[in-house]
Amino acid sequence: MTEAHGHTQNHPYHLVDPSPWPLVGALGAGTLAIGAVLYMHEMTGWVAVAGALLLLLTVYLWWCDVVREAQVEGHHTPIVQIGLRYGMALFIASEVMFFSAFFWAYFDASLFPKEATGFQWPPKGIETFDPFAIPLLNTAILLLSGVTVTWAHHALRAGDRRNLVRGLAVTVALGIMFTGFQAYEYGHAAFNFTDGIYSSTFYMATGFHGFHVIIGTIFLIVCLVRSMRGHFTPDHHFGFEAAAWYWHFVDVVWLFLFSCVYLWGS
Repeated sequence: MTEAHGHTQNHPYHLVDPSPWPLVGALGAGTLAIGAVLYMHEMTGWVAVAGALLLLLTVYLWWCDVVREAQVEGHHTPIVQIGLRYGMALFIASEVMFFSAFFWAYFDASLFPKEATGFQWPPKGIETFDPFAIPLLNTAILLLSGVTVTWAHHALRAGDRRNLVRGLAVTVALGIMFTGFQAYEYGHAAFNFTDGIYSSTFYMATGFHGFHVIIGTIFLIVCLVRSMRGHFTPDHHFGFEAAAWYWHFVDVVWLFLFSCVYLWGS
């Protein structure tokens, strides 16, 4: 039983206060979408920039509220944390469906080559990447990052903040390194996005994964800052757990990409 806003709360659940951020976030997302259309029609890019800035501001302020609710107000009880875990698990499951669609398109084109691809895979005229160059290096980087984020998690559970910060810092550095190598790879690709089904599925699958790496890296940077401020405790650190789950998901997806797209597809 807890006190909330002058009233006695006789249940362990968190009844969220009214918030402006869903509405403001929707306005930001809508403005960004309209601005993107205007930019693609070569009209103006400022609408998209305004929408993106409003969306980023909303994300920051909304998550500040969530952190305050958990860290200062103590609303994230064990029951609430179970709900958060279910929510994160379902979110990752929805992300799996995204990648399933991309892999479906890739395997449909590669296992059943059609006239457009010259009845072969990779299609005629496509020069693929050497899987044992940058792709293999990026595989090693992501696998190592999975080890370092697990190291940080074990340190957190043991109450060792120094190694928690070290593990997270190394993981963030590895995430940035992966993104840099992927950007270099894209810059030296022998094919463009519009060069047929191979390039379309390649860039959609690997690019969407790269976007997830960037989001995951930002997620871990936030956890790193919070760790340095002492926000997490051995028995209350769902924010870190969610970031670790997300990062391991990114690792697993990359293993499928490396095996199917880079290795087998070459």
